[in-house]
Amino acid sequence: MPDGKLRLRIKGMTCAACVARVERNLKRVAGVREASVSLPLEEATVTCDLAVTPQQQLIDAVEAAGFDATLFTDAVADRGVPDSSARVADLRHRLLIAVVLSAPLVVLSMTYMHGSPVWTGWLSMLLATPVQFWCGLPFLLSAARVIRHGSADMNVLVSIGTLAAYGYSVAVLITEGHHVYFESSAVIITLVLLGRWLEAGARGRISNAIRRLMELTPPTARVLRQGTWQEVPADTVTPGEIVSVREGERIPADGVVLEGESSVDESMITGESWPVRKRQGDEVTGGTVNQQGALIIRAARVGAETRLAHIIRLVERAQSSKPPVQKLADAVAARFVPAVLVIAAATFVGWFASGAAFGTALWHAVAVLVIACPCALGLATPTAIVAATGRAAELGFLTRDGEALERIATVTAVLLDKTGTVTRGRPQVTDVIATRSAGETEVLSLAAAVEAHSRHPIAVAIVEAARKRGLAAPLASEFQAVPGFGVQARVEGRTVRVGNVSWEHGQARPWDGDLSKAAERLSAAGSTLAAVFVDGNAVGLIGVRDAVAPRAAETVRLLRKLVERVVLVTGDRKDAAERAAETLGVDAVEAGVPPEGKQALVQDYQSKRYRVAMVGDGVNDAPALAQADVGIAVGTGTDVAIEAGDIILMRADLDGVVDAIRLGRATLSVIRQNLVWAFVYNTVGIPLAALGHLDPMFAAAAMGLSSVSVVTNSLRLRRFRPWRARHENEGGGRDAEANTGGDHPRVVGQQES
Repeated sequence: MPDGKLRLRIKGMTCAACVARVERNLKRVAGVREASVSLPLEEATVTCDLAVTPQQQLIDAVEAAGFDATLFTDAVADRGVPDSSARVADLRHRLLIAVVLSAPLVVLSMTYMHGSPVWTGWLSMLLATPVQFWCGLPFLLSAARVIRHGSADMNVLVSIGTLAAYGYSVAVLITEGHHVYFESSAVIITLVLLGRWLEAGARGRISNAIRRLMELTPPTARVLRQGTWQEVPADTVTPGEIVSVREGERIPADGVVLEGESSVDESMITGESWPVRKRQGDEVTGGTVNQQGALIIRAARVGAETRLAHIIRLVERAQSSKPPVQKLADAVAARFVPAVLVIAAATFVGWFASGAAFGTALWHAVAVLVIACPCALGLATPTAIVAATGRAAELGFLTRDGEALERIATVTAVLLDKTGTVTRGRPQVTDVIATRSAGETEVLSLAAAVEAHSRHPIAVAIVEAARKRGLAAPLASEFQAVPGFGVQARVEGRTVRVGNVSWEHGQARPWDGDLSKAAERLSAAGSTLAAVFVDGNAVGLIGVRDAVAPRAAETVRLLRKLVERVVLVTGDRKDAAERAAETLGVDAVEAGVPPEGKQALVQDYQSKRYRVAMVGDGVNDAPALAQADVGIAVGTGTDVAIEAGDIILMRADLDGVVDAIRLGRATLSVIRQNLVWAFVYNTVGIPLAALGHLDPMFAAAAMGLSSVSVVTNSLRLRRFRPWRARHENEGGGRDAEANTGGDHPRVVGQQES
């Protein structure tokens, strides 16, 4: 049986040491190939041989590490990040109690040191006890659980440190009655709770992207069953059922419009802010909003098969993945807590052996235990990945894993497949030329009347062009297709023919000079020509070609500023490829490349030491996408190309390529900042505490702030702005600066065929 993936929800993890311990236990289970644990998402993804690995053994392995685990089901409702609101509320409640009790403790400690009565010590113990054993109960329970399984984590450090201070104070109070440290244990727990509360809230905000995606599917749907419209749970809709969607409602499933016309808001799926017009025959996506009018649709894909469910799975996989940059942090974290325990013990022994009082030696050892923070190491990379992939989904592009973000940050060459990537992938009317006896409107209207009966791509383009201009095509009759020439029909009592320029079938008369010149000009520009004849007289020409997508040239100019080389890849002849390249402003064009040659082309650029991103949308792009360092698939393309891509653009424009590179670089920068802070904090803080330069209470505050700072730094990625929004707000800032320089693209393709 082939390997499969299982996902487990894990409760109780608090730091990188927890993650390392769970991963180690999971990898020891028979049949497990790989295990990846995410601290922010509180889950594990396990790749294993499903025939060899019992699911219960995976749960047992997690429990053996000291944590609770449950398996995910396939239901979309069961997916996504855990709701942290209850945990945040519990932490806030414990924190408030700790603050109320610790504040008078600090005051008492100051008076106690100046000769206050002995009873103040007993009052201090009375105030500190609930802080230690109720407010700090989560730390104590977690520590007991992991110690029982022969491990250690941050909770162990906090528990040992605070219990040592509390226990020593009780012993001193009973025997001597002075020099107690109750305020230290209470304040340490209060500050650690503060850090945990801030961290939990920030982690919840980081993970909101998946939760928002999950909430897009409406809870109910209006379905036609047994001749009546019935309100049913959306997850009970089956493919083929007829669904009614009113104005303002969310569409419950992927499907096809049977009746009605409306504008649909697809912004949460594609990132495109403008509503998309939908009419009979158009496809709609579950989770999008029907803004105007009512639609009747036939459900095609439901539940886990919808496009939205696929997007959620991709985002989840990306957020739970681990880029290579995290491996160092994981390796350090696995040995971190045992090393801290050794350092703390050595600190105590060193101070005590040098003649310091027992309380002083203990004080410095507690500072070492409290300052150490594996949390910052554990959160440095995954919080940045979760924030970045969530923001990417909101902007309309998906990353298959966190490693893709790291790789695209270092891309030096972008190869753009022409058809469907920098062009629309379908013919469009670009020119309408009319003789003096007929206007452009009449030429296009008559052509659309005849072509409305044909499904040829050029016919579809002509009909669409007439519709966009608001032309009402007259009715046509006696339609006839003439193979090799075109189509003809009777329109308003006249014979109208649309087709080959050389069509002299029957009554076509010689062209006038203006039409001949226009035909030469449009042909030279790479257009396919459709001539329009009325009663045998040539009255006009319609130029059709796969036009360059709007704003593509502007986006290419910015790409050239981000990478060393932008290359257009096409199977066109050199002259047509050169014209397209000149329009786009690319660095080079690879012309005459056959479908099977794209992968070899990527390999050629890689052999020249380029890190290559390949952008494509078709079946023949899939091998090249897989070969590239980063494959970028246009989401409106084929499923094969999308599966081969590392990054999937949900709409057919190149803005997503620019933003993916920029977001990848921003993410890598944040990860490096987080890791540097986490390493510097621990490598500086622990020696300071061991040498007696750090009070345990200040150490506790610093420990909490270290985790909060890492999470807050990652949260900046949630405010990442797409380049076009920046350009529009800044009135044409540096991101949009053209860099044409007057240089022409270098054509390096094959000879014309």
